[in-house]
Amino acid sequence: MMISTKGRYALRVMIDMAEHSDGSYIAMKEIAARQGVSLKYLEKILPVLVSAGLIEGVHGKGGGYRLTRDPGDYPVGEILRLTEGDLAPVVCLSEGAAPCERAAECRTVGLWRDLGRLINGYLDGISLGSLCAPKTK
Repeated sequence: MMISTKGRYALRVMIDMAEHSDGSYIAMKEIAARQGVSLKYLEKILPVLVSAGLIEGVHGKGGGYRLTRDPGDYPVGEILRLTEGDLAPVVCLSEGAAPCERAAECRTVGLWRDLGRLINGYLDGISLGSLCAPKTK
């Protein structure tokens, strides 16, 4: 399993928003500049996060994006499943996959199923807030 650029950037964007959150909206160009991500790429990622309710956005003067929850309430697995679609280690265990003809005699399906549970459990056990730099006063 490999996490795509979209998934990695979405996580970086969410961490950036958490670290710079004061309740106000953050301009997309500020996030792009801090993260070294093009505005064009952010224009693909941010709407996905908005439509899932992870962030909210306002257009116009003073607009931008902000988190809808406390950073500690975002499991990393939720963000990655949103951007990656599925974190299954093999295609036959992916959500919506056609039933495997060999499932009944497959010697490895249990291995892959357990690995998938480990991956999802691990990523769901890490919060966005735990990845943020400590706030300095």
